[in-house]
Amino acid sequence: MSNQKKIPNPEKPRIAIIGLGPVGIILAVHLQEAGCEIAVCDNDKIKINLIRKEGVKLEGVINKQCFFKNVYTDIGDLKEFGPEIIVTSLKTYQTKSVLPLLAGLQHDNLTFISAQNGIDVEHILSGAFGESKVLRMIINFAGNLNAPNIVKVTFFTPPNYLASIDDSRTEVAELFAASLNKMDLHTKVITSFELLRRSWEKTILNSSLSALCGIGKMTMKEAMDMPNTMEVIEQVIQEAVEVAAAEKIKFEDDFIRKCMRYLKKAGDHFPSLAVDLINNRPTEIDYFNGKIVEYGRKHYIRTSLNLVFTNMVRAMTHKSFAASIAGDASLVKLKGNGSKKAPASSGPCFLGVDLGSAFTKFTVIDAAENVVFQSTHRTLNRERIAMSHVSQAIREEFNIAYSCATGYGRKSFSDSDIVKTEIYSAAKGVSKYFSGAKSIIDIGGEDIKTIHCDEQNQVENFYLNDKCAAGTGSFIVEVAERADIPIGEMSNLASKSNFGKELNSFCTVFAKTEIMKWMFEGIPVEDTAKGIYLSIANKVAKMRLAPDVPVFMIGGVIAYHPYLKTILETRLKNPIQIIEKPQHVVSFGAALLAKEHFEHLTSNEEPKESLKVIETPETQIIKVL
Repeated sequence: MSNQKKIPNPEKPRIAIIGLGPVGIILAVHLQEAGCEIAVCDNDKIKINLIRKEGVKLEGVINKQCFFKNVYTDIGDLKEFGPEIIVTSLKTYQTKSVLPLLAGLQHDNLTFISAQNGIDVEHILSGAFGESKVLRMIINFAGNLNAPNIVKVTFFTPPNYLASIDDSRTEVAELFAASLNKMDLHTKVITSFELLRRSWEKTILNSSLSALCGIGKMTMKEAMDMPNTMEVIEQVIQEAVEVAAAEKIKFEDDFIRKCMRYLKKAGDHFPSLAVDLINNRPTEIDYFNGKIVEYGRKHYIRTSLNLVFTNMVRAMTHKSFAASIAGDASLVKLKGNGSKKAPASSGPCFLGVDLGSAFTKFTVIDAAENVVFQSTHRTLNRERIAMSHVSQAIREEFNIAYSCATGYGRKSFSDSDIVKTEIYSAAKGVSKYFSGAKSIIDIGGEDIKTIHCDEQNQVENFYLNDKCAAGTGSFIVEVAERADIPIGEMSNLASKSNFGKELNSFCTVFAKTEIMKWMFEGIPVEDTAKGIYLSIANKVAKMRLAPDVPVFMIGGVIAYHPYLKTILETRLKNPIQIIEKPQHVVSFGAALLAKEHFEHLTSNEEPKESLKVIETPETQIIKVL
């Protein structure tokens, strides 16, 4: 087969971009503007619906906006598009899982381009499809998602580099680079030998800061502003350069100084790996510091700092993953509620929307009351995504027959068929799988609720804390911030403490002052964290709980602060069960209520609701709608 047959149409090459993170979106925009026929693909259906309706937008150092005609959520559907080039801009840990789908798109003239960071990432594609079909791109731009379809481009340090990994498809590389160069996204075609050096160079820069920023929760600028961390960064680079030299990859004599000078210009934002680690997602550490360690062992070179960072990130990632899957030892499993997303049902589905003060949660169930979709979005986030738009996107993917809004902002959400309080929705969600008399503790962003259900699962009475937000999610965030406690580590820190003193002040303002006093007294952060939890437990204990019935706990706070359950069990002298995905229980209950109302409407019956309220001077009572 001649090389000419391998070259895509030079006038309008058909290029598919798989993975619409910042890199994928930036490439797609520039290639389409250059006149290429573009298809984009991502399995995030809400993101794809946004892109279909609103297009994508680049902000920051690059400002552009465009729409795409060919938009897909399934890689297999790209066959109808017939790509000549497929760009994978997925995370490296995602790539292996899509290889069987990519194999279904193969034809003799198809070329794959790996637009991913790390050492040896191109081997994932070449191992499946052969070296002659794979190109590798070294990306020298970066960005953050301000919204699923909006990228803030943080920097572009030209040029990007592109090479055929066995030099057999240089013509394809030239065509691809020419399209990007036409739109000032300068990209240089290099040889496979130069590619090896450039990939190590870029990975060394990434590895020097990424893990450190993730573990320390520092931006790149913050890391480079401190002499102590700069010393660590320089040593990480030194180890990598020594390993590269053993691999016959030579850098100029002042390479380390140039790296440090380059890194000093780093922006006040987190690198991609750090963002993933902070958000409890898998990371690409195995292709960053992990590869430096791997090649170091090959040549019997010690890479102590790279090994420490690799193993710390792996441990933190494993812990986060295990916690999300297994949870606490007493975690209660909700039948049929084990996955975030399942294939859409062709029959009627029902939507529950819980508009909390901090987060809005969506749950879709099918006619058999199985959860087929769940999603969480900040209620007032910087991305400014309208909740009605998310609801609309869900309706386009699922056959929503009826919907119910609940929670703090339920009355301001017009895109629902009925409205119910979170009291009734919470009881419905828990009662679906745990029938009979029970107490439910729900600690949210702005309030604490205890709900009591009778043997028939009806809400018998409930109690709310007063209007002060003491003991709620917002209280924890503000007080922990004053104590300089990383919110993601607070539960683990508290579990290591034998401290028995609680905050005396329930008022957030006074609690912050008391925390400062503790800090001046030198009380360790572990003890401070436990003291905060103890004050919350005592706040909950003052609210009435029915005796001799099972106690269940739901809400966003317990989802992220599991050690609070241990303290509450001790304080209440009663075992507590945490519902799986506690943050979604109320939206799940709302979805059940939507289904129940729909069935009563179609049978011309009115749904029955029961509530008996016991008023006390200590509590604020609201009516169930």
